[in-house]
Amino acid sequence: MPSIHVLNGPNLNLLGTREPGIYGTLTLADIEARLRKGAKTLGLEVIFRQSNHEGDLIGWIQAAGAAGEPVILNAGAYTHTSIAIADAIKGSGARVVEVHLSNVHAREAFRHQSHISAVAQGVILGFGAASYDLALQALAPPPAI
Repeated sequence: MPSIHVLNGPNLNLLGTREPGIYGTLTLADIEARLRKGAKTLGLEVIFRQSNHEGDLIGWIQAAGAAGEPVILNAGAYTHTSIAIADAIKGSGARVVEVHLSNVHAREAFRHQSHISAVAQGVILGFGAASYDLALQALAPPPAI
């Protein structure tokens, strides 16, 4: 069964309690359960991870790229600061869709810059947990005819 990697960066482990007016009340476990259910209907396995450490994300991106497996990436604040994550995407050839729960362009100015967008296949933001669902649909292989 083909795999899709869902990688989550710093502070996303706090979803459900962290600024629910911005990020919603669903936990990361809730989002994972939604994605697993959706992926199953698409014939995909989900490899779901979260880390507060940049190096973990880089290693996971490189592994997904080497395996030719797509990535849904919510890099959290690393989106705005990590050239290393962008380099990992470029260097590994990983096919990445960048996701954000909130509309980062409607927030603080520093959140308007993404180092990931330029190397991602696409960007989905502002739809809460549904941003992940949309990314899953975008990365799923087309149905066989």
